[in-house]
Amino acid sequence: MADKTTVKGLKRNIKGSSGSAKLDTSEVIFKVIAYFFVSIFALMCLYPLVYALSASISAGADVLAGKVLLFPIGFQIDAISAVIHNKLFWISYSNTFFVTLYGTVYCMGLSILGAYALSKKRLAGHSLFNFLLIFTMWFSAGVIPMHLNYQATREILNGMGIVDQKWLIVLAMGMSAYNIILLRNAFESVPKEIEEAATVDGANDFQIMSKIYVPMSKATVATVGLFYGISRWNGYFWAMKEVNNANDLPLQVIIQTQIADMQEQLAENGASLINGTYAAQSLIYAMIIFAIVPILIIYPFIQKYFAAGVNLGGVKE
Repeated sequence: MADKTTVKGLKRNIKGSSGSAKLDTSEVIFKVIAYFFVSIFALMCLYPLVYALSASISAGADVLAGKVLLFPIGFQIDAISAVIHNKLFWISYSNTFFVTLYGTVYCMGLSILGAYALSKKRLAGHSLFNFLLIFTMWFSAGVIPMHLNYQATREILNGMGIVDQKWLIVLAMGMSAYNIILLRNAFESVPKEIEEAATVDGANDFQIMSKIYVPMSKATVATVGLFYGISRWNGYFWAMKEVNNANDLPLQVIIQTQIADMQEQLAENGASLINGTYAAQSLIYAMIIFAIVPILIIYPFIQKYFAAGVNLGGVKE
């Protein structure tokens, strides 16, 4: 009897293994196709970076002739050397670090406070405030209100005796509705029993937020911090429009100005080499390489939180 039972069990295992083998085959096919398209997409994203690096160190004549497609042709480091010895470039580089660091901290502070308040249904006007927040995603205020906001912030800073225009870029734009919604949804997923236990122990709202909600939502907090940091690092439009002191301009404005000057020079005088060794395009690409290095260094450390943070904050339970 035991032998018959064993035989039946083996038959069931064989059938189950054959079924899983078919499933494994379909999974393999799916993964091969998925990895193929993901690899193509990754190469498309990687190509501009490789091309920028190659163009920055290739010989100027080959860059102007359009011979550089992927790998460097010829070799020169004069363009990189020119960037390294450009004092204004490094001043703008430090300005960008200043705006990114303080701007990210400022935005995260406001966003966490706002998201925590909006996650509480006991907040008076809870539904109205959430609707108004989402409404700003549907209908943008436009350029003129933003300009007036910067002007009002400038007047406040001038009244306080702050003439450093980097603070204007930091303070005039504080939050993103999308990021607040991500944080709010993450906070709403925290079990209410933990908050109730903390309340019984005498914790106030600020302690509950800082010691429970933020640590338990660290994936979303890290993701939103990355969003704010990249936005601050890449931002140039309002700095270009509102900052009139060259020593307070961020890096991206300097790069944009260099590109505009290069295009104007090409239109007037045609393509030419700088100091007989490198093209103006190589100088621009060298600046771009220097500009993206900090993001490439920081991103791998935050990447592990990225998918989890967006999924957690993007789904309301």
